[in-house]
Amino acid sequence: MGIVERKEREKEEMRKLILEAAQKLFLETGFEKVSIRNIADAIEYSPATIYLYFKDKNELLYAIHNIGFQKMVEEFQPALNLADPFDRLVEMGRRYFRFAFENPELFDLMFIMTAPMDSLACRDDDKWDEGRTAFQLLITCVQDCIDAGVFKYQDAEVAALMIWSAVHGNTALFLRKRLEMFEESRRKQLMEDAFTLFIETIHKGL
Repeated sequence: MGIVERKEREKEEMRKLILEAAQKLFLETGFEKVSIRNIADAIEYSPATIYLYFKDKNELLYAIHNIGFQKMVEEFQPALNLADPFDRLVEMGRRYFRFAFENPELFDLMFIMTAPMDSLACRDDDKWDEGRTAFQLLITCVQDCIDAGVFKYQDAEVAALMIWSAVHGNTALFLRKRLEMFEESRRKQLMEDAFTLFIETIHKGL
């Protein structure tokens, strides 16, 4: 490995170290209470080192946010290859659950915490490109269902928002421990059964 390649690898490793420390602190302490110095202390480097990679705390949070959406879109990819649009829609819902279960901290930062949206408002370009891109995948799938005659309702955007709200609500209840009124052994099965009922309902009536 040459000097240039080694330096690039070291830079990427440092960037990853900073992001991992920042994500942990944001979720444990809260975005507003975390400083660049806190993050620097966590990785045992000076604040100046972090400023070599990120101009401020908002940019750091945005980078973590972006990574989360990249991972979620990757999770959707096998579903997007399904030919039947309704099967594709169902599989996207299941993969939304899976992504949340396997990445609860990222999911919390992407969809639950208020701070990411406040930090994105500081950017000059569109406020939530990553969220819009992911949502567009759902709109496209719903439109395909409409075109195939699966759904009678004709506004794909409204239908997609309704579907996302239902699936997201189910997921957030689980991750925020609002399903602990049920026995632990039943929680995921209840979510699965509720999702199945929802899918059957929109298949018959949307």
